Amino acid sequence: MDNTVLLALIATLGTWFVTALGAAVVVFFKSPSPKVLNLMLGFASGVMIAASFWSLLQPAIERAERYCDIPAYAVATIGFMAGAVFMWISDKVVTFSRSKASGSGGTKSDRFNRIIMLVLSITLHNIPEGMAVGVAFGALQNREFSPESLMGAITIAVGIGLQNFPEGAAVSVPLRREGFSRKKSFFIGQASGLVEPIAGVIGALLVVYIESFLPYALAFAAGSMILVAVHELIPECQQNKKTSPYFATMGIVSGFAVMMLLDVMLG
Repeated sequence: MDNTVLLALIATLGTWFVTALGAAVVVFFKSPSPKVLNLMLGFASGVMIAASFWSLLQPAIERAERYCDIPAYAVATIGFMAGAVFMWISDKVVTFSRSKASGSGGTKSDRFNRIIMLVLSITLHNIPEGMAVGVAFGALQNREFSPESLMGAITIAVGIGLQNFPEGAAVSVPLRREGFSRKKSFFIGQASGLVEPIAGVIGALLVVYIESFLPYALAFAAGSMILVAVHELIPECQQNKKTSPYFATMGIVSGFAVMMLLDVMLG
């Protein structure tokens, strides 16, 4: 295995590990308070909205300007809408399959659909992030290898890894809110990050060809995350709005601020 591919694998295993640490926050919820979990659900929504722009759309536009033949705004729009439509179709397929299997829809089916969409959106988001790390390390073989270029690739991996901590919680906390055990919530939360090492290796191996595809993948993931955050998570966390009007809303604002800070600070 090429050294750059091995480095990409090691780096993305590190980003997955940080996702697992984030998912582990559910360990602290021994007796979940609906109010606290609504706050955390709002936090997860804010994280996803901020990540969709600073981690996905902005890099998609920048890469499209460098590597795509069509205008960057068209690349971002096509990818974004494709991601949103994909999640919408996925929701319809899951709903139809569940109704056929059980004979009716119902609350449990709705909750199951929400869970599927949440996990799928975060997983889709992790694929281009893993590719971005893989491309950063794979590109080292195409130019003069130096400590500076290696540190640049490591910085990208560290930045994405730190962003993955709140994203791990963005999966496990809503699952805990839906009644999943702490163990199962953690397991599914960390599993959403397992695609990053796979995508990282693929990105490193196909670095020559991936540059023109990555902007679409980044925008696609952004569209999927925005749809899930706006259509599912935000309405869900606002269920107790009458008793605590701004509690969950401050969670959304806080999640957005934390993710924005990490993204902008780490570049």
